[in-house]
Amino acid sequence: MTHEGHWTAAAACGQGNVSPDALFVEGSAQREARAVCMTCPVRLECLADALDNRMDFGVWGGMTERERRALLRRRPEVRSWRGELVSPDAVLVAAR
Repeated sequence: MTHEGHWTAAAACGQGNVSPDALFVEGSAQREARAVCMTCPVRLECLADALDNRMDFGVWGGMTERERRALLRRRPEVRSWRGELVSPDAVLVAAR
């Protein structure tokens, strides 16, 4: 969580460097869009939010739609991705 409140206030995609629409592309363009996320200070918060809310479209937290679906299939028992990825005692889950 950021000092401003919600994690989105510190997101790299919201700082004016890139249009958020650039993260809602299809196919192989999603892999290119992930580059925006790699240095983002709130990448894990973004990813946890997308997984917890089953976001179907776009790149979130550095993962494409296909990658998130695969992770959700591999770990159906997870009820809170925020707890898995963001909490102080979180165990980082390998994306692949």
